[in-house]
Amino acid sequence: MSFLVGVTLAVLLITFLTIIRLYVVVKNGSSYHPGATGAVKILVVAGSGGHTTEILRLMECLSAAYTPRHYVIADTDRMSEEKIYTFESSKQHSKESEFTICRIPRSREVHQSWGSSVISTLNALRYSFPLVFRLRPDMVLCNGPGTCVPLCVAGLLLGILGMKKVLIVYVESICRVQTLSLTGKIIYPISDYFFVQWPSLRNLYPKSIFLGRIV
Repeated sequence: MSFLVGVTLAVLLITFLTIIRLYVVVKNGSSYHPGATGAVKILVVAGSGGHTTEILRLMECLSAAYTPRHYVIADTDRMSEEKIYTFESSKQHSKESEFTICRIPRSREVHQSWGSSVISTLNALRYSFPLVFRLRPDMVLCNGPGTCVPLCVAGLLLGILGMKKVLIVYVESICRVQTLSLTGKIIYPISDYFFVQWPSLRNLYPKSIFLGRIV
């Protein structure tokens, strides 16, 4: 009996310390400035269709300091790969073309049931953890595809474990006017910078940042 009580108390203590660590990591994220002394290793999550087009428009605005660039796409996404290669080949300087394309299983297919989505997301997490732990990016940049959820969670875990602070930057789609996307609602609490493109969303989500239309 005393053994069970000891195990229960240990679990509660670990859970409490993890929650405190999570709060500290998320709370102090905005004070972290990657690239202050050099390049910024960035992990870019691309999704099929408009998500990839928008994220590449964002990439056009970033300086050469954001290198290397590690793009992550779903294993069933062929269109995004072509767009990324076209975008990177348009860069003129060899230093700017330091990029890789990685694949993980898709978290959720269009019209996939919620029950099976949980299983597919857990499967995506299984691939995301070793990928993010190996790359150890300074920043994760995403804009809505479900694939970004396990990657952001993996980046957050790096900070919780004290291995490295990973800045999570999320840009909500221009299509979201009154409510956040499902991905946005999930990422909002753990993001360091959360950008919206409509003032109505800024009023609903105090943590968000409104700079007008970004993409």
